[in-house]
Amino acid sequence: MTTPNTTNWTEAAYAIEQAKSILVVTHLNPDGDAIGSLLGLVNALRDSGKKVDAAVDGGVPDFLEFLHGSKTVRDVLASGEWDVMVSVDSSDEARSGLVGVYGRAHSKVVINLDHHATNTLFGNIFLVKVDAVSATEVVFDWLSHMNLPLTRDIAMPLLTGLVTDTIGLRTSNVRPRTLQIAMQLMDTGASLTEVTARTLDTKSYNTIELWKHAMTSVSLKHGIIEATVTQSDLKNARISEMTDGGLVQLLITVNEAMVAVVYKELHDGNVELSFRSKLGYDVAKVAFNLGGGGHKQASGATIPGPLDAAKARVTLLLQAAVKEGKLVIA
Repeated sequence: MTTPNTTNWTEAAYAIEQAKSILVVTHLNPDGDAIGSLLGLVNALRDSGKKVDAAVDGGVPDFLEFLHGSKTVRDVLASGEWDVMVSVDSSDEARSGLVGVYGRAHSKVVINLDHHATNTLFGNIFLVKVDAVSATEVVFDWLSHMNLPLTRDIAMPLLTGLVTDTIGLRTSNVRPRTLQIAMQLMDTGASLTEVTARTLDTKSYNTIELWKHAMTSVSLKHGIIEATVTQSDLKNARISEMTDGGLVQLLITVNEAMVAVVYKELHDGNVELSFRSKLGYDVAKVAFNLGGGGHKQASGATIPGPLDAAKARVTLLLQAAVKEGKLVIA
């Protein structure tokens, strides 16, 4: 399924104008674009005088706490009523987790702001722009439609999403306008150097320990490179929450690999999947077939375990993706 651009700018702006209370939420296991789009929007709306709450299951990851407003983001929702809820960077309702469930049940209007081609068009008002490189680009455009000014505290989160979702402005969907937006955010005071250093160029030693254990599982066959992160690996690396630490991004740099997958063993027996692909190969289709979503070059899903059964199921889909794809050198 591919969702077309569906952008109700005027209707969304009017809903915000009339709202006395607003909630902004984003997806589980938030990345730079999730938190960047959330905080960019929250900071702008608060500057305009709006009463805004923000929430994401588990709170803001440590590496993104440098962004203004991060300390005000709630990690759970158990009370509150809102005129408008804005869901950012979530392709479907389940992706927004428990805060999304509570928010939708206690908000009069839900605005769905996203850039994923797999968006299910949930909610009442849509700002779904699938040709945008990040959710922060959609926020940038919406702020422009609402005539809300940029400040450094707004520009930094927006640039963070733009940079992280394009892996440093290097993905195939980056176009001249992407760079123009980045320049405008930098002119407002956002630091490309700081954003890159704090997001793309940073790793904890525990992450390296995790990789040391997970690397023993790496294999490459027929253009598919894979690795597995187990609960034991996390324990040995002294990491409490499931992550691959960016390992999947390292794997796809292997010359012989067309697609990469990291299987992550969850506490509940399910398996979380992270996919990456070379240009010309589509892992978004694989993720969508598994109930997940994302982009052609970066996507993910969570499926039932055990690991062996999950791998057998996923491998067939990845083999098809390799067969259907063709390497493109941009």
